[in-house]
Amino acid sequence: MTAGPVPQHVSRQVTRRVSRRVVLDGGIAAGTALFVKLPSAVAEDFTKPFTGFAPPSTVLREGTPASVGLDPAPIEIAKQRVIGYQTAPAGGTPLYPGHVGLMAHDGMIVTTQVDGWALRYATATTELPRSEWIPMRRDTIFDLASVSKLFTSIAVVQLIEEGRVELEATVATYLPEFAANGKESVPIRHLLTHTSGFVAWVPLWSRYPDKASRIAAVMNQPLLNPVGSTYLYSDLNLITLGVLVEKLRGMPLDEVVAEHITGPLGMSDTGYNPTQRERTAATEYQVTPSRGMVWGEVHDENAWSLGGVAGHAGVFSTVDDLAILGQALLNGGTYRGGRILTRKSVAMLITNYTTDFPGDDHGLGFELNQIWYMDALSGPRTAGHTGYTGTSLVIDFQSRSIAILLTNRVHPSRSWGSINPARREWAGGLGRALPVSPRGRHVAWETQANHASYAVLSVPLSVPSAGARLGFDLVAETEETDLLRVEVTSGDPGSAGAAWTLLPLDYRYPGETRPDAEDGSVSGTPGMRKWALVRALLPGGTTGVRWSYTTDANTLGRGVAVSRVRAVSDAGVLVDSDGNSGAFTASGWTLVRRS
Repeated sequence: MTAGPVPQHVSRQVTRRVSRRVVLDGGIAAGTALFVKLPSAVAEDFTKPFTGFAPPSTVLREGTPASVGLDPAPIEIAKQRVIGYQTAPAGGTPLYPGHVGLMAHDGMIVTTQVDGWALRYATATTELPRSEWIPMRRDTIFDLASVSKLFTSIAVVQLIEEGRVELEATVATYLPEFAANGKESVPIRHLLTHTSGFVAWVPLWSRYPDKASRIAAVMNQPLLNPVGSTYLYSDLNLITLGVLVEKLRGMPLDEVVAEHITGPLGMSDTGYNPTQRERTAATEYQVTPSRGMVWGEVHDENAWSLGGVAGHAGVFSTVDDLAILGQALLNGGTYRGGRILTRKSVAMLITNYTTDFPGDDHGLGFELNQIWYMDALSGPRTAGHTGYTGTSLVIDFQSRSIAILLTNRVHPSRSWGSINPARREWAGGLGRALPVSPRGRHVAWETQANHASYAVLSVPLSVPSAGARLGFDLVAETEETDLLRVEVTSGDPGSAGAAWTLLPLDYRYPGETRPDAEDGSVSGTPGMRKWALVRALLPGGTTGVRWSYTTDANTLGRGVAVSRVRAVSDAGVLVDSDGNSGAFTASGWTLVRRS
């Protein structure tokens, strides 16, 4: 469904992503290798990532995956699974009552999906009468929760761009009251990257009586850790920055965002404290504080106690407005002639300032390379954020892609579970739709996107006693716990009892002069979106080579692709995948060829 209301550790890190699947939900029977032809003219290949920004004139338009060279199959699988999370498993609860999703690539909105309910429950345990359920619509307005932090961060970077704020200056330079309790040396950058030393959260709404005392409490809050010593995500960082923006602009934060961000971009459905309650997705039924069903006002208790406008939460928006923001950033800060940032400023937003904290990559406000929700789109130039209410925004600058999933997962209760599986499915579906084409006109095998699986690609050989040389091209982008092993045997390769051992590998990327040595196993996600050249020496007596890939039940990343497999001895060619792909046996791999 696409629109409108619808009721209802690391051995070696190599590359990132795989490509054009036609695997249906449930996987492929063991021993089956699908053959897929790739069109000779496709959109930008995953292994040829963009640098820089999209043309500033790029405007979003409606299309199909095929119209920009994407494989529609992974997208359709993602859509089905995201809908499926709205159905409760036996003895459990659904992940959310409804959702609206959008995927875009290179300026084209390739799919949208609208399903389920914006309002369904009267209390945490009771449904409304069926006639009072309100269906999701494409223009349903969602409480973005912490995705709001991106708007505050952009507002701060705008001040940096104007020369009114310095990134490395201390916060107390602009907010003297912030220096209280040993915070005089905290720089602006550390607030934007969650390395300030602040505690994660303080219950401002219940501990202090009014807005003034709540803001004062943030300014007076001591540090939990020495500044710069620890990455710890904290709402207090962005609350502080919201106050800073208001002081320097001389107006409330909601007016700053409207005048300097949403207005110039034409984001007409984005702002704080929405006035059209019936268009918003309901969130949680709250007993403490005693708010009842929260609908049409901010869910976050601290933001609510600050009048609905705060630096860490409070923004409401739609998928189409968020797509505009995403495309504006991909364009280098502009959309339809409205510029909110320079290209240099956008580059600052997505520069990793937290290299001392591997795995917690963070730009200015934007999270980077977070596979736990970006999945197959994750990379060093993939930026985004999630929101507690069930929202996520992923912007991949290397493929110029946007994946937005908005749900009301806290409706009617926050205790019903995490929606990270759905976030991964949505971003992963778009990531796996990006083509990874064999170099030249070669065939390739790609692993299928299955959780908790074991995939094997093998080929029999007869290597003379003097040995032979093996070469192949490899794209391998996996999570750390998913492992590719390249192995050899001297027994019967078709026997279940054959002993397989790791084959040491040398590999490099085109343009590199020194190959790297490896033990024969590969895992991890470095974001190197290009083919690696792999070489190995096959021992004499080798009777078979295999590429085995094991995944767990968590994230997938893009997977593995193998191409140009060629084994040569002094006597000649032993195997060539282009000339004899039929000699290979594949289970859990798909064979592809550019036509």
